[in-house]
Amino acid sequence: MMISTKGKYALQTMVDLAQHATCCDCSFSDCVSLKDIAERQNISMKYLEAIVSLLNKGGLVKSTRGKDGGYRLSRPANEITVAEVMAMTEGSLAPVSCLNTCADGQCVHADSCLTLPLWQKLDTMIDSYLSAITIQDIVDRRV
Repeated sequence: MMISTKGKYALQTMVDLAQHATCCDCSFSDCVSLKDIAERQNISMKYLEAIVSLLNKGGLVKSTRGKDGGYRLSRPANEITVAEVMAMTEGSLAPVSCLNTCADGQCVHADSCLTLPLWQKLDTMIDSYLSAITIQDIVDRRV
């Protein structure tokens, strides 16, 4: 399993939004422009637009149009987990692709696969770890 730049930059974007907007239900002046995020995080605008579009469609960020518009978190940073951000941008973080097949009951080798429990436990550990960390935890350097 390797997190793509999309997932990495999505997490950086969420942390940036948490650092630079004063509250979840912010006014126009509290929204953060993509241009500012792109400059601070060293991400191309085109790539950032695609990432934020995913986050917006997934309900993790909200957008405001207009001169003072921009983006903000849809909920407080302490209510958004890293697992949510990764699921939105990466899909499955399963360490091996066959876990998705086994979860669907389509793997004909599941009953005889001696390594399946290892991968299942690793997958559970990854999910538990990422689900226990919020955007606020990262901002506060509690990771």
